[in-house]
Formats: sequence, structure tokens, C-alpha cells
Amino acid sequence: MSSGTEKDEVKDTTEEHSANSDDTSRPDSMSKDEAIKFYETKGLDLSPDVPTKPKPIPEFEKSMADKISSKFGDAIHIDYIRSDRIRVTTKRENIVDVAKFIRDELRYDHAESVSGVDYPDSREIEVVYHLGSYTDEKLGRQIFALATRVPREDIPNPGSDTTRMPSLRDVFYSVEFHERECFEMFGVYFEGHPDMRRLLLPEDWADIPPFRKDFKIKGR
Repeated sequence: MSSGTEKDEVKDTTEEHSANSDDTSRPDSMSKDEAIKFYETKGLDLSPDVPTKPKPIPEFEKSMADKISSKFGDAIHIDYIRSDRIRVTTKRENIVDVAKFIRDELRYDHAESVSGVDYPDSREIEVVYHLGSYTDEKLGRQIFALATRVPREDIPNPGSDTTRMPSLRDVFYSVEFHERECFEMFGVYFEGHPDMRRLLLPEDWADIPPFRKDFKIKGR
């Protein structure tokens, strides 16, 4: 939700930076989106979830983001670029191709985790793969977050509804158990996964996936 306070914070932040810059072309007042675009052109990160003081975008991480942007263009969105961190969002139909590029061209060789985020208001569930590398020393501290969203059914029927996406198990072998956990906890079915059984819950679990925000523990 936009507010006057939010806009004032952006203005204060950008004015602080301008005091140390020779550039005087910045408008006196900008919305947050306008400020983000303005400072991106100058190599500064002012993403919505970044602290108010803008920081220079790291060159190494930016070079990695530029490679994937050059390959996929509008099929991906660079959510942020920070020290040791890059996050990219793509549509579920593109995620296998994007993941293969990250593995083969950027040299991230494994998934460290797979997370789910429930967005009941927008009727979506986000799936985020956190990728790393054991084989490339330059990537030793790097985490590449690859995210997508799938439809969220109000009355879930995991495995038989539209809450599904392609599995990345054939791209990153280490997702095998992570995707199974995401399936049982959020109800996201991973097409092409060789063993899409429950991992922690009993096979006869009859309630909705327990990590969804509308899950209620019976009797409480």
C-alpha cells in the first residue's frame, strides 16, 4: 500500500545520495518505482525490500544477472541484485529452461533448499529454489534464488488440481526431497518428479496442506 510516508522515505534517501553526487538531474520528488528506475541507471540498488540507504550494485553479481537477462529477456524478472545474492522470477512454463541455463552457463550446480510462500489473497503459491555451487570457487558465497508462482486452489486437492509446476529434479538432483516436502506442506505438485510421495506427513493425511495460511489445528 502506498503512503505519504513511503514517498518521503524515498525522497530523503535519494537526497542524501545526491549530496555526494555531481548529478543534479534528479527530480525533486519521485514515487518509489521512479526512484528505483532512476538509481538503477546509476548502478544503485533501491529495491522495495532493501534498506533505505541505496548501495552500489556489486559488479560480479550484476554480470551474472546481465547474462541471464541477455538470454531470456522479458521471460524473466530480476527482483534484486545484492552482495552474494541474486533473485530472479520466471513463469512456471519457463523454469526448466532458466534452471538449465543457471546450471550450465552460470555454474550453479545444486539446490540448497526449496521454499514455499502462500499468497491466499492473490490465490497463488510461490516456489523459491535457492541455488549454490560446490565446484566454482567464485560462487562459494553466492545464493541464486529462482522463483515462480503457481495457482492456489481454495479447496486443494494436491496432485489433482492446478497447483502444479515442472520438477527441477532432472536439473538439480538435490531438489528430490525438497520438492516432496513442498508438495505435502503447500500442495504444489511437481510434474516429472520420479517419487512424488509425502515425505513427513502420513500417507492418509486428509486435511489441507499444513503450511497454508488457512490451515487450522483442530481443537484450537
